[in-house]
Amino acid sequence: VDLAGHTKGNRLLVLARKPAPIQVSWLGYGYTTGLSAIDYYLGDAQFAPMGSDNLFSETVFRLPHMLSYRPPEVTPAIQPPPSSANGHVTFGCFSRSVRINHKVVAAWSRILNGVPGARLMLNNKPFAFPDMQALMRSRFARHGIDGDRLVMINRSPPWDSYNDVDIALDPFPHNAGTTTFEALWMGLPVVTLAGRPSVGRIGASILSSLSMAEWIAESEDVYVRLAIDLARDTQRLTTLRSTLRERMQASPIRNEADFVRHVEAAYRTMWHRWCQGA
Repeated sequence: VDLAGHTKGNRLLVLARKPAPIQVSWLGYGYTTGLSAIDYYLGDAQFAPMGSDNLFSETVFRLPHMLSYRPPEVTPAIQPPPSSANGHVTFGCFSRSVRINHKVVAAWSRILNGVPGARLMLNNKPFAFPDMQALMRSRFARHGIDGDRLVMINRSPPWDSYNDVDIALDPFPHNAGTTTFEALWMGLPVVTLAGRPSVGRIGASILSSLSMAEWIAESEDVYVRLAIDLARDTQRLTTLRSTLRERMQASPIRNEADFVRHVEAAYRTMWHRWCQGA
């Protein structure tokens, strides 16, 4: 089972030599390996919708839910939404800076223009450097966003910083993964755009598993509207802050044993197919 794909330190050249009769890729790369030697890709109906199989060199094997999440044993207590104290909404994204492209900047600028006084927090290693901060401010300035509305930091681990954010924004077309789980665990709603399979639908996969499809947008216009509507509903933000972790705990995302049973059943099915010459 390959958990790296085309990431640093991968062993795809070993897998290309077919050392095992059945080879599977899952999770680590979020997209097809492009190798005919890898037989299956573990996904789900949101991550790789029916009709998208042609985008994979592997056969897509759809689980009921392709992801499970175990939070750290100790995480900070969830605080009330920061907007209740500072008088303005703070959006946030803690994903990798490379995912913040010109379309994302344009959409986030529309959101900030639609919520007077709102701030946007970006937390990732590159934002510790003044030249990166200047570059990002210039990109938002083209859309009429003053630089003082951007809060750029590098805090790791990021847990306490989630308490300084009201709403998380998922980048696109490559969605976040780990930081989406973290934001939800800390009581933040996450607005995502369901785009191209499969890295463009990671957010949709996570939110669907949590029965929170109302935060999944099918277009950039809807993405912007969902974020603005959430920002205007302060009571909703307060309620989510106090209930989201409990809802997540009760969801399939946190049912590790059930998830493992589905994976084991998938492996058994793959093995039966191979034994039958299929």
